[in-house]
Amino acid sequence: MSEPLYWFQRLTKTALRALHILGICGVGGGVLFNLESSVFQDYWLMTIATGSILMGWEVLRSPVWLAQLKGVLTLVKLGLLALFLPFPEYQGELFIAILLLSVLVTHGPSGLRHFSIVHMRKISSKGEIKG
Repeated sequence: MSEPLYWFQRLTKTALRALHILGICGVGGGVLFNLESSVFQDYWLMTIATGSILMGWEVLRSPVWLAQLKGVLTLVKLGLLALFLPFPEYQGELFIAILLLSVLVTHGPSGLRHFSIVHMRKISSKGEIKG
């Protein structure tokens, strides 16, 4: 990969993450302070859009991401998010659980983030699957 392409991808992904975190902050404020959803609807849309792009980016880059704990826990977070609909009275608690899982995934040790639940060992790249 050329250096300009590397920097373009790196800065694009960083910008997407920043927008995703901004969206999460807006949603968190709305959920935790029990505001009317119309007040923070734009933050929901930003979070969903950037999260979908980031997740798609990871899967396209390396499908093994889905077997690694960082991918699995992202899917768990989506499952917790889906619980907002049948359990609106627990949205605050669900949001906090999602936030704590996000910190674990983002700032946890490499051995945890890259642990594959399929291979039962740390897999850092798709090249490690063979053999």
